[in-house]
Amino acid sequence: MFKIALCQMMGSMDKEKSKEKAGAMVREAAENGAQVVALPEMWNCPYSNDYFRDYAEPEDGPSVKFLSDLARGNDIYLIGGSISELDDNKVYNTSFSFDRQGKRIGKHRKVHLFDIDVKGGIRFMESDTLSPGDKATVIDTEYCKIGVAICYDVRFPELSRKMALAGAKLIVLPAAFNLTTGPAHWDLTMRARALDNQVYFAAASPARDMDGVYQAYGSSCIATPWGEFLAKADEKETIVYGDIDLDYVEAIRQQLPLLKHRREEIYK
Repeated sequence: MFKIALCQMMGSMDKEKSKEKAGAMVREAAENGAQVVALPEMWNCPYSNDYFRDYAEPEDGPSVKFLSDLARGNDIYLIGGSISELDDNKVYNTSFSFDRQGKRIGKHRKVHLFDIDVKGGIRFMESDTLSPGDKATVIDTEYCKIGVAICYDVRFPELSRKMALAGAKLIVLPAAFNLTTGPAHWDLTMRARALDNQVYFAAASPARDMDGVYQAYGSSCIATPWGEFLAKADEKETIVYGDIDLDYVEAIRQQLPLLKHRREEIYK
């Protein structure tokens, strides 16, 4: 068993202030016994096509170094939310993960870009600015394998299933659903991905800033392999904690062996 913490932080237009907030929340989580800590999607960049390129950094830039130092300084595994990454003049929505020594052990570029136009709701086209990643990401820790995806990736069950089949018993999703999709789909989707893959599923959202350029739904949560919420936040800035019980994962998989009952010859 190990403790995970999700830092539902409110970012800033000022990247340095966002770093200060992220650092303070991660340190608090570590002091409260969390061994794995996650930040939200785009924690140091306003969630808007107007800012992704301006705030973008290379993978060896100051934000990645900051995250590495934060993991090492607090002796934790850190799923570093996501930042805007610049590579070969392309911009990606990228999550970097680190071990207790601050070594980078994972890099996930958001695979599915958020291009939606909901009548009477929200229109957002990430592909206007961002480029997609091209792989699933599973990191190795001393506790278990952990899958990492970003926001809209969760709507594609194949990706979560691929991570589960690769051995993940926990999936961490930095995400920023909005006030149209959040009330309709957040709870349902996070519980479903946990249930259908018999994993713990932890979604880390930014806190809601009604004065910001993007209003996140919040509701950071941890769902169990039985599809229940272990912990859940409202929209305010907070830290969500949960104990990940790997024996419980195995018990659920034995009692209801969904993964063993798959008929791959039919799906192909």
